[in-house]
Amino acid sequence: MKNIRKILKKNKYKEVEFKVSKTQHLRLKVKINGIEGTFILDTGASNSCVGFEGVELFKLTANHSKTLAAGAGATGMATQLAEGNRLKMGSWKMKGFNLVVFDLSHVNEALRQHNCKEVQGIIGADVLLGSKALIDYATKKVYLKKL
Repeated sequence: MKNIRKILKKNKYKEVEFKVSKTQHLRLKVKINGIEGTFILDTGASNSCVGFEGVELFKLTANHSKTLAAGAGATGMATQLAEGNRLKMGSWKMKGFNLVVFDLSHVNEALRQHNCKEVQGIIGADVLLGSKALIDYATKKVYLKKL
């Protein structure tokens, strides 16, 4: 495994640790605009997102969007779009990061029912694909290529 880590480091990948919750969600610490929150790493989510309460928390400028969100058993949810943010996970950084803002209460309610801590958002495939991410479940690390 050390050889893989060396190869990834040589190829400008950054290592970010995650934890696995009781619900089998991958949880990681994320900073948006310098403010830390807990997010779920979700390979099935097309876009990264935060709940409406994240607009104030992360100092986002959110604008109305005509797009309706769907996921985790909910459909047709109104969204907003927050563009041009700074994202940091471990030492990996991204500028000009866009977030979908919508009601995450259904996600957090499901987590509470399993006595898990709430999350402020979800890191989705937009970040994972854009950073050529590699997830190592054995070591609980995700590797993101430096942009």
